[in-house]
Amino acid sequence: MGFHHAQQIESLNQSVSELKKINVSFEFFPPTTESMENTLWDSIERLQTLKPSFVSVTYGANSGTRDRTHNVIKSIQERTGLVAAPHLTCIDANEQELRQIAKDYWNSGVKNIVALRGDLPSGSSKPNMYASDLVELLKQEADFDISVAAYPEVHSEAKSAQADLQALKRKMDAGANRAITQFFFDVESYLRFRDRCAAIGIESEIVPGILPVSNYNTLLKFANFANVKVPNWLHQQFQGLDNDQNTRNLVGASIAMDMVKVLSREGVKDFHFYTLNRSELSYAICHTLGVRP
Repeated sequence: MGFHHAQQIESLNQSVSELKKINVSFEFFPPTTESMENTLWDSIERLQTLKPSFVSVTYGANSGTRDRTHNVIKSIQERTGLVAAPHLTCIDANEQELRQIAKDYWNSGVKNIVALRGDLPSGSSKPNMYASDLVELLKQEADFDISVAAYPEVHSEAKSAQADLQALKRKMDAGANRAITQFFFDVESYLRFRDRCAAIGIESEIVPGILPVSNYNTLLKFANFANVKVPNWLHQQFQGLDNDQNTRNLVGASIAMDMVKVLSREGVKDFHFYTLNRSELSYAICHTLGVRP
């Protein structure tokens, strides 16, 4: 057994025994069918045992789903007592409506919000409100705990990486409590981004958003939509597994575990998991990180 080999084993032992205490949060989306609803509740019941710092519920860009989001949030709070944060966008509601929504949330005990600009409707070029305006409006209404989005690989509509960073700074200055990143697979890109945030004076937590991949083709659609780089090694890991869900789950969980261990060693204390309403992968990843019921 060579020296190099011994060194690797030593570092593996060390990395497993040295896990730091971390906090986790989970994202879900509102179900549209009964079977999706069952899947969602199974997942919430499983993941709530890990005592996440909060769970969030996404929001599609029309008011019908806004009500669905609100209903899921209310049910989560009633059934589990977890802190539940709805996504809120400012593209499809005017200022008055947004103030009313904010009041309603606050009065029904929803004190945490994920504030986003939202996707522009096709054909429109410039929004009348940005996420920083929404953060400001929410803070005027009540002392919400606000999470905003950050883009380590740069928002697809940003003029430049620097402009994108300035936009994040405006959201933080408007009163956001933390930023949650878009998912990524290049850990370096997150770490460089975190350094750039610190350099520009952003002191809040930049929480990495982790997407455990169980379906590579679905991932490609997401990545394309979100301007996220899919590295070649990821492609190779999933090659030949189109009809093999079990192996895909193991591969996806293993990749996410590796990423999260590296990030944890780099001092990251909070992780946000995009669950896609499934619990298996996120639960397993959290377990290996020492987050236990």
